[in-house]
Amino acid sequence: MEAGVGRGMGSGTGEKIERKQRRKCCMDKDILIQYEDMREEIKDIRRRIERIEKEINHLEKLIVADTVKGTRRDGTYGAIKITGIPSPALERKRKAAEKYRDMLQEKEAELLELTCQVEAYIETIPKSELRTMFRFYYIDNMPWWKVAQAMNRTFPKKRRKYTEESCKKRNQRFFENVPPCPEEIC
Repeated sequence: MEAGVGRGMGSGTGEKIERKQRRKCCMDKDILIQYEDMREEIKDIRRRIERIEKEINHLEKLIVADTVKGTRRDGTYGAIKITGIPSPALERKRKAAEKYRDMLQEKEAELLELTCQVEAYIETIPKSELRTMFRFYYIDNMPWWKVAQAMNRTFPKKRRKYTEESCKKRNQRFFENVPPCPEEIC
């Protein structure tokens, strides 16, 4: 009876390792695309915060004036000039900026997690040369022509020099040879 219990425990652990390996294998270009999209989303949120802060600075400098009828300080009735800053609009902008800052903080935390996943995926690539190229392109966000220059600096003794097209083609060929992830596993 104890032997049956032992076998059950062993196969459960084996299944966990196997599922983990399949999950690792199943990460594909989608994680890299998601990573790029998240970076662009963060840039957009930063632009929005910057725009709102400019509007806040403008509103803080803006003095609005209006005239109303009422009793003056000296007790007479007539037109009174009121000046001040537009505080309701200013408060709305400050709240919006705060919401965007909170959103930015959440997205940056997600991006950090995604960066770890992308790094883990790149580490599964067997060739060091491809890993380096992918880090330059996907992590460091270099355009392909800069990737080619960086690769030529990194591997100066290569007989064939890297070009923008050769780097793109190697990327394309790599993803053509990666088997698609079965849906039930992911």
